[in-house]
Amino acid sequence: MEVPNHILLGAVRDAIKEGHTATILVRGWSMRPFLEHQRDKVVLDSPADAKLHDAVLAEIAPGKFVLHRIIGIKQNKEDHACDEITLMGDGNIRGTELCLRKDICGTVTHYIRPNRTIKADSRELMKDIRLWIRLRPIRRFLLIIYKAII
Repeated sequence: MEVPNHILLGAVRDAIKEGHTATILVRGWSMRPFLEHQRDKVVLDSPADAKLHDAVLAEIAPGKFVLHRIIGIKQNKEDHACDEITLMGDGNIRGTELCLRKDICGTVTHYIRPNRTIKADSRELMKDIRLWIRLRPIRRFLLIIYKAII
């Protein structure tokens, strides 16, 4: 039985608020090439320290969740919870989502692939993520090549 995202991810959000971590199977292709649909899992933990380039689970509208990367933060000097966060999927070539820091439900701490687990803050992964972000102007072509070889 497949649980609808708004129910499953709402429960994940609530569990993280209570101090737990959650491991979820990735659905969708918007985080390619770092995460693959129904192949990879992620471990989510408290969003308290979410920062630029982190992958996060955010509720961008009531019951609408995305697992995307933070590509921008506009700080609110009066209330840190109201920082404006810009999100974008690694596999997206355009289009972003906006939310407030308080709408971030969890931060990815580990990427779980079939043969290994990678810490989200590992030096090698962060280097690859920063490169991928810089390659955004040619991402369309890189994703076409990636899809052809995977």
